[in-house]
Amino acid sequence: MLKIIPLGGLGEIGLNMMAFEYGDSIFVVDAGLMFPEDYMLGVDFVIPDMLYLKQNKSRILGVVLTHAHEDHIGALPYLLKEINVPVFGTSFTLGLVRHRLEEHSLISSALLYEISSSEKLKLGPFEIEFIKVGHSVVDGVGLAIRTPLGLIVHTGDFKISYTMEGMITDVHGFARCGNEGVLCLLSDSTNIEKEGYTISAKEIGETIARITAGCKGRIIIALFASNIARIQQIVNIAEARDKKVIFNGRSIEISVSIAKKLGFLKVADGLEIEINQINDYSDDEIIMITTGSQGEPLSALARMATGAHKQISVKKNDTIILSSKFIPGNERAITNIINKLYKRGADVIYEKISNIHVSGHAFKEELKLMITLVKPEYFIPIHGEYRHLSLHARLAADVGIKKEKILLAENGQVIEFNEKGGKIKEEVATGRILIDGKGIGDVGRSVLKERRLLSEEGLVVVNMAFDEETGIIIYGPEIVSKGFVFETETGHLLEDAKCVILEIVDDIATGVPDRVGKIKSRVQTALRKYFNFAIKRRPVILLFVIEI
Repeated sequence: MLKIIPLGGLGEIGLNMMAFEYGDSIFVVDAGLMFPEDYMLGVDFVIPDMLYLKQNKSRILGVVLTHAHEDHIGALPYLLKEINVPVFGTSFTLGLVRHRLEEHSLISSALLYEISSSEKLKLGPFEIEFIKVGHSVVDGVGLAIRTPLGLIVHTGDFKISYTMEGMITDVHGFARCGNEGVLCLLSDSTNIEKEGYTISAKEIGETIARITAGCKGRIIIALFASNIARIQQIVNIAEARDKKVIFNGRSIEISVSIAKKLGFLKVADGLEIEINQINDYSDDEIIMITTGSQGEPLSALARMATGAHKQISVKKNDTIILSSKFIPGNERAITNIINKLYKRGADVIYEKISNIHVSGHAFKEELKLMITLVKPEYFIPIHGEYRHLSLHARLAADVGIKKEKILLAENGQVIEFNEKGGKIKEEVATGRILIDGKGIGDVGRSVLKERRLLSEEGLVVVNMAFDEETGIIIYGPEIVSKGFVFETETGHLLEDAKCVILEIVDDIATGVPDRVGKIKSRVQTALRKYFNFAIKRRPVILLFVIEI
């Protein structure tokens, strides 16, 4: 029996992780993270719950990575801390993985193996062939997985691209699978809502070239650090116009270094300069490639916008291009940076006013083409929120896949194939683990609720001490407000709250068993009611009541 078990990525954007199981053998495709949603206050990022893999770690043969984006490799260090298994990926993907593992002090024990589209990987009963796909990062692959029950095709993240070196989708490879006969296709659903075809990367390069041709001052281009193909286009523009290129921002510098070393990025001698050399050249000779296209608060672009960058001060005639899409949830941070850049005199160009970014995910017509090429018996939409999966399932039906053979699954649902066909069967435990600093999973629903309450309603701290023998108050009650009310402006509110406390203390006689516990319980309830009645707020109340 063949099982396909999505542990993340079906019902959300990011968190991509999927297990393939046959008999006693399991291998995992991708180990991604997702960035926190608005309600996850203080959380750095989120990884999939890997309980199922931990419970079956003796059966896991390896992890196969489709490409180098964080939503596909970001959780890998946390998986390898628990289960040290071989990891297989293309050269650029493993280049970024090595850097991540070094940050977690795991590189010395990691088992990393480079794969290419010219070879096949044998993992127990599985034979995996790698098919090149175009995406917004170089060296991505889809997977043709041969199992005892038939061929499974996993597209990875893809778009149909024919024009950029290193970003071309091998449509012939997918067609060969279709001619061989495919039991099931698992296909990226991210852009199912987009009609037509993606714009070619070549057109984006031409747009950037046209925009930059009329710039009189410095050109600063912010983009995703992994978008090496876009970086190469910008480098080519700089070389053609006899300008100098500066790479600024830690993630950009790391990606560029790896890409140059592996031959994915070519920068002519003398073209690149260091940021401390910027004043040695006139403004119209400079093109800077930097980070911060999503409004990240500590990025190079954010520091430029606030005037906190040590080497760069944005000035009049600077042209700043944000060559990326606005990821949902980041709009406010991005527009805040754009406004600050305008205040400093720069001209800012972004996706809403110019066509300067192309998605790395296939649009509707390309998704149709993939289904037509592969001709699967069964279809499973992957990578996306539930609406994306549902719409992709409808598209598959429109293209000719029988409705009973379209398996619309969610995280944790086990998709089983046997000689009779495929069905969604039982579920395994899945979920989200929140990472906050060095803490892994120690921030749960209750902590998030407390953080939300603190952020919305504030905090009231009550300090009070009793004489253990007499029961008389010897300190307090002292009330401290943090994020609740400004004490000097509404002192009467807190003074009245003290009266509420003192009435309760007087009401509970000295010598009553567990007097302090009873006082704390009644004060907690009474203050909640009082603040809600007096000011319609519900602060978090902390009581420190002791006997001395």
